[in-house]
Amino acid sequence: MPAPAQPLPPPYPPEVVEAFRALATSEVSDCLDRLRGATGLRPWHAGGARAAGCALTVKTRPGDNLHVHAALELARPGDVLVVDAGGELTNAVAGELLARYGRTRGVAAFVVEGAIRDVAGWRDFPVWARGVSHLGPWKDGPGQVGVPVAVGGMVVLCGDLVLCDEDGVVAVRREEVPAVLARARAKADDEEHQRALIAEGRWDRSWLDAALKKRGK
Repeated sequence: MPAPAQPLPPPYPPEVVEAFRALATSEVSDCLDRLRGATGLRPWHAGGARAAGCALTVKTRPGDNLHVHAALELARPGDVLVVDAGGELTNAVAGELLARYGRTRGVAAFVVEGAIRDVAGWRDFPVWARGVSHLGPWKDGPGQVGVPVAVGGMVVLCGDLVLCDEDGVVAVRREEVPAVLARARAKADDEEHQRALIAEGRWDRSWLDAALKKRGK
């Protein structure tokens, strides 16, 4: 059995994961001062499925998936596999077979800073990646599991809570999860209220003139 760089943090309680899955990445991102979130990664599965779970991180040589395989042997049900393959798109680091095996391991989703292949084989399995290539991977290493990685310009620590939807991917530090969840829920409630006001023709726009005057407009 492969060993991670350090002991894996425990999974999140199911009720916490479900609470985040009910939120939008934009709502969570706003509660992180709009400074922390991956960009340039897109969903390749069908439907609009969203995913949330504990990050299991992988750092690998671009185009090599030896340590992606190793990470799957360590994955717990509900983990989100977050793979930093350097953003290289020449060789895919995950394809249909890994998607199928990940499902048997209970993996909630793949997030890949690099390329995947066999897009049709991912249709019903959540995956966010930078791109696609039909060229397959090497299995030579080097790589590490359970270390800090970077995906889409966002640093992800093993054990972060990762949320993915149609807009992209965002990660919340473990110690910030309770506070961010409370703030994001409040923001979601406020936005629902604003939707109702828009529908009723009562959306308050008085702030706009003040904001323009403050900037000399």
